[in-house]
Amino acid sequence: MKVSDVMTTNVESCSPDTPLYEVASKMRELEVGVMPICQEEQLVGLATDRDMVLKGLAEQVPADTPISQVMTSDPVRGTKNMSAEEAADIMAEVQIRRLPIVEDGKLVGIVSLGDLAVTDQTSNEAGQALEEISYPSEPSS
Repeated sequence: MKVSDVMTTNVESCSPDTPLYEVASKMRELEVGVMPICQEEQLVGLATDRDMVLKGLAEQVPADTPISQVMTSDPVRGTKNMSAEEAADIMAEVQIRRLPIVEDGKLVGIVSLGDLAVTDQTSNEAGQALEEISYPSEPSS
């Protein structure tokens, strides 16, 4: 099964200069935990709710700061022609729950562990990816 069979299309995005508070509001409205950041239709980053809390709120970054200051730049990407199993393997390897899908650098979709878990062919891979991503956290010394 290809990623294109299970990925979400019509993914909304923000530009790198969008203020943090606008990205957060859009994520709340869409009920998502990640927002792709695109410049001229090219994927340049991802902003996760975790990025916004740890790199923004915890660092007391003003709410009108451009999202480019806290986003994850140059994220790992997948292609719509890769297999769902390959996507799950990449997600496990780099410990991510969502993989942006690009074609010629342009965002065409996003696939999540949830998308992979609902397909019979990849549910085992998605479960293993989640297991590898979800290591128990320990306080740093």
